[in-house]
Amino acid sequence: HDEGRGPGWAAKGTTQGWNQRVRERQVSEPNRTQLSQDLGGGTLAIDTLPDNRTRVVEDNHSYYVSRVYGPSEPRSRELWVNVGEANQNQVKVHRILSNTHRQASRVVLSFDFPFYGHPLRQITIATGGFIFMGDVIHRMLTATQYVAPLMANFNPGYSDNSTVSYFDNGTVFVVQWDHVYLQGREDRGSFTFQAALHRDGRIVFGYKEIPMSVLEISSSQHPVKAGLSDAFMIVNPSLDVPESRRRTIFEYHRVELDSSKITSTSAVEFTPLPTCLQHRSCDTCMSSDLTFNCSWCHVLQRCSSGFDRYRQEWLAYGCAQEAEGSTCEDFQDEDHYSASPDSSFGPLDGDLTTTSSSLFIDSLTTEDDTKLNPYAGDGLQDNLSPKTKGPPVHLGTIVGIVLAVLLVAAIILAGIYINGHPNSNAALFFIERRPHHWPAMKFRNHPNHSTYTEVEPSGHEKEGFVEAEQC
Repeated sequence: HDEGRGPGWAAKGTTQGWNQRVRERQVSEPNRTQLSQDLGGGTLAIDTLPDNRTRVVEDNHSYYVSRVYGPSEPRSRELWVNVGEANQNQVKVHRILSNTHRQASRVVLSFDFPFYGHPLRQITIATGGFIFMGDVIHRMLTATQYVAPLMANFNPGYSDNSTVSYFDNGTVFVVQWDHVYLQGREDRGSFTFQAALHRDGRIVFGYKEIPMSVLEISSSQHPVKAGLSDAFMIVNPSLDVPESRRRTIFEYHRVELDSSKITSTSAVEFTPLPTCLQHRSCDTCMSSDLTFNCSWCHVLQRCSSGFDRYRQEWLAYGCAQEAEGSTCEDFQDEDHYSASPDSSFGPLDGDLTTTSSSLFIDSLTTEDDTKLNPYAGDGLQDNLSPKTKGPPVHLGTIVGIVLAVLLVAAIILAGIYINGHPNSNAALFFIERRPHHWPAMKFRNHPNHSTYTEVEPSGHEKEGFVEAEQC
């Protein structure tokens, strides 16, 4: 895929139907020329202009239009959010992330942020220069579902001057990696950059200090990339353990920025394009002139192309078949849909795997074998058996509470005793028989990827906390 690629801007995506056009226009200011382009799945070399003239590059990625502003563009400075001048009550320096390496923390936004058309209220900030946008924490946060101004092996714990902070004023949420150093390359200087999530869906990357070429950053210990990515998740029963479920993640779209364009005082602005999910009625959905093939699912009352985070529900309710040859008038003639799929998605398991795999052969696919027992997401546990419902048994409840209290008390006392007597027979008994993965809940290494797992926060940090295993 790299044949014929020039030294300039390159953008990739997994979605077809991009239009390409390049236009150049003179502006009133002397010695400046702007170039904007809509690029569809190809590459375009942009050579250095004479007389130090600069260009603004615009790309259409189906879901977003991106504009890259060079160091001399006034817009680059306008897009930078000066966190130091903001209301300090709205700024938080994350104490844990600012003093650790390869860790991440979940934060709740004060507004719904539309990401690829999906409203998100919770995100995960990572020390590695990116924001994880997924709902489910898994072992490979760097693989997909990210907003990455500059994903790399940053170690904020190296210097007391390094901080990871965030700012939320209700209309924009900004994460800033300030004076952070690359692990093992501390001599090259510190990096300062930020990612801003605007309430209207815009995403802005601001780069204040980039002391070295991003192309020189090694990806042997941590992925190095900049851009956006989203994926959907398919949940199927695990063949190995019947009570657990296997989650397979399929990346359906990615925007990759050309790393050579990331320099000090540059900026990138992503403006969201309309998606099928924004349509709330059959008429507006079916009449949409988007590049996506929008279809209306009457039973879900949802407009979709079939490729978003709700794909499993779309397939499970037969929306793909329902949309074929149907019109809005057909749906109006139907009284209701009484049938609903079984909560286990059993009849569709084979179709889900085959269809998704064939459609996304060239896409990044990762599997997470982590046990989900029970799995409480995506509505899979909604259809509980009525046998579980009945009048409460007060005596049994009281006995259960008493036993639970006694058990917890016994565990606490045993822990205190073992901690105070590490050389006792009881302590040695438990240490010798504990599984090796219990203390940190870590998993085996995966080459060229950071692996993540959720652990409990400490201190006064209220957000969820994620620790990345060393590669």
